[in-house]
Amino acid sequence: MTITAPQRESSVPLSGMPLVHGTLPGWAPWATLAAGAALGAALAVASGLHIALAILLALLVHSVAIYAWSRSVEGARRATDRIVTTIVSGAFLLALVPLVSVIMTVLQKGLVRFDAEFFTFSMRGIVGEGGGAYHAILGTLIITGLAAAISIPIGLMSAIYLVEYGRGRLAKSVTFFVDVMTGIPSIVAGLFAYALFVLVFGPGVRMGLAGAVALSVLMTPVVVRSTEEMLKLVPHELREASYALGIPKWRTVTKIVLPTAVAGIASGVTLAIARVIGETAPLLIVAGTTTAVNLNPFDDSRMATLPVFSYYSYALPGVPREPYLDRAWAAALTLILVVMALNLVGRVIARLFAPKSR
Repeated sequence: MTITAPQRESSVPLSGMPLVHGTLPGWAPWATLAAGAALGAALAVASGLHIALAILLALLVHSVAIYAWSRSVEGARRATDRIVTTIVSGAFLLALVPLVSVIMTVLQKGLVRFDAEFFTFSMRGIVGEGGGAYHAILGTLIITGLAAAISIPIGLMSAIYLVEYGRGRLAKSVTFFVDVMTGIPSIVAGLFAYALFVLVFGPGVRMGLAGAVALSVLMTPVVVRSTEEMLKLVPHELREASYALGIPKWRTVTKIVLPTAVAGIASGVTLAIARVIGETAPLLIVAGTTTAVNLNPFDDSRMATLPVFSYYSYALPGVPREPYLDRAWAAALTLILVVMALNLVGRVIARLFAPKSR
């Protein structure tokens, strides 16, 4: 009796479809995208099609072409992957359009007055051209610094309580009110601070401290939420190992949990500061505006800030209008640069204080 060796299966299944498909060349997506862009540009020039519609048309042509080409060469699975990748990439680029447009507009119009005089002079006695936002820049830094000094300790301790100690109804109540505060409109925070300070100083109060309190109402829930999430990411094994060595809970939190999460906490605090530094509505109510330098936030007098300075320069310009509008755009550009600097500082802090792997 002879036993024959099993025959190797053919690479072609019963259906007649090959198991292995071809692959598109690396330049194929770029070629279809270039063809779509050329068609969109041609229609924009010939028929006056809006640039946004031309870009959408180019993406549509690219998507259809790459899908049909990939399906005929690589099969349905790979073609679906390519079309999904194209849609996600196109959505990302589409989301970048407003950001790039805002940055380009602010740079174009803000650089007109982005000079030394803008950063070294106030608007005291200035009518028309000249002057600067020196008083508003100092007011923004002072009020935001005070708001951070109020919000960061409260936010950190609240988050530590919720993650490490909080149980029962009190913890649930704190979580509920933090969620409610996260959605409070900024104008409501300003009205709250105004009502609070009216009880102490009387009607018509305007001071930097009140502005800091209003901003802290907006900043505290952001600090609580971001810190809470970072503390939850710390592995429980680190806590258990510390408890096994007989270390008390408060020392475990301060020496192990917080240093482990400091990178995320720093990023969250930076985002919270960037969230409130550009607020205008609460500062319009409680801090007001002035043309002179005021460095005392506890004095019952108005204190200028960059958002309010930019608002009044744009909403209530003098004659001629151009110098006021130029100062408004320069103040907006300064705010953007300050927020970018805060993000860079947050990244540096996170890198310096993050736990080392070795």
